[in-house]
Amino acid sequence: MSSPATAPPAPSNLKRIVAASLIGTTIEWYDFFLYGSAAALVFNKLFFPDSDPLVGTLLSFLTYAVGFAARPLGALVFGHYGDRLGRKKLLVLSLLLMGGATFAIGLLPTHATIGTAAPVLLTVLRLVQGFALGGEWGGAVLLVSEHGDARRRGFWASWPQTGAPAGQLLATGVLSLLTALLSDAAFGSWGWRIPFLLSGVLVIVGLWIRLSVDESPVFKEALAQAEARKAAALPAEAEKTPLVAVLRHHWRDVLVAMGARMAENISYYVITAFILVYATTSAGVSKQTALNCVLIASAVHFAVIPAWGALSDRIGRRPVYLVGAVGVGLWMFPFFALIDTGGSGSLLLAVTVGLVLHGAMYAPQAAFFSEMFATRMRYSGASIGAQFASVAAGAPAPLIATALLSEYGSSTPIALYVIASALLTVVAVAAAKETRLRNLADVAAPGAGTAAGPVKAEPEDARTV
Repeated sequence: MSSPATAPPAPSNLKRIVAASLIGTTIEWYDFFLYGSAAALVFNKLFFPDSDPLVGTLLSFLTYAVGFAARPLGALVFGHYGDRLGRKKLLVLSLLLMGGATFAIGLLPTHATIGTAAPVLLTVLRLVQGFALGGEWGGAVLLVSEHGDARRRGFWASWPQTGAPAGQLLATGVLSLLTALLSDAAFGSWGWRIPFLLSGVLVIVGLWIRLSVDESPVFKEALAQAEARKAAALPAEAEKTPLVAVLRHHWRDVLVAMGARMAENISYYVITAFILVYATTSAGVSKQTALNCVLIASAVHFAVIPAWGALSDRIGRRPVYLVGAVGVGLWMFPFFALIDTGGSGSLLLAVTVGLVLHGAMYAPQAAFFSEMFATRMRYSGASIGAQFASVAAGAPAPLIATALLSEYGSSTPIALYVIASALLTVVAVAAAKETRLRNLADVAAPGAGTAAGPVKAEPEDARTV
């Protein structure tokens, strides 16, 4: 008989868990991406008006990058308490923090009203956003991974990942609608605030759904075992500070996760955030057309992520991930060549293919990272590996791409930048071991299943639906 931690959950319960994680991550990413789009379109004028237009864009992207700098801190704090107290409580807190910061941005006075205090307040709220998102991702994917059946873990765990394109779709869609309905003057004056204030409504919906789900059964079993060991006065390795345990038992896995994130993170923000700058300034594409192309491509991205996740259940996490990393690297020169034509169809093709290839990395990532770490350090390990990489990857990506464009006036250095990140990811993933059959309920051996050790397969009864 399978244990409670490994037995497949009831389909209705699993779907509710997936829906709660998906809706929550969609709201969190909506809030985060909304800032990125606004930084490319209006924040340079509203908060940095004394600068040259391109310099203003650089400064607005710098505040954008600040959010990434706070993500590792969020990963450490949320990971520590998520491994001690459970996944659900921390997910509720992250949603409240993110939604509150985003709503507050919608109320901010601009530089014209309060001067230099405006960008300072904007930066503080961006830090809160980054802190919340740093803790959100790990908890959301673990809640699904630890509830889902083992045979289809890649598929089910990929659904919270679709929250990124769904959030991008929602954020870009709202901005696209507003720019179509409002004049540039009206949008710059007050229209840009509407998407940020809308976050308050979305958070209420997200909280209602997240409060209705149960804690991960794998975590509850691990917590019960730890308490039993403590009561029996036995040494409990997993009860050390999660960060210390991760660095002792899973440091290789942390490095693998960080390397795996490089191409995935950099390519995504070049394709979706920087492209709004490049297409409108260098290729002569209108702001509305660029937004619409990202909007349509994000819908395709949303659709292909579960398909890539399901494929990773059949052939493994590593092969699918490598397809994405190699594909993104090869696509960069055609990507910019298509955009340079100035045609809307070419721009749409460039962004869509780029996001489809990105999905091959992003889809298996949730299951892949979850399967690397033992239960009482899984939240910390997955979050640290993912979010520390974002400081070197996604945070400076639009900033570096914009600076390269300003310095060289060409897309070639930007393409080489993304290709270099793809090579790093290929090396990291090639050095990892396949984790597809890892038993998430195996909490007795914290070193099992790491890059340096063997992977324990799921029990046969846990691999049936």
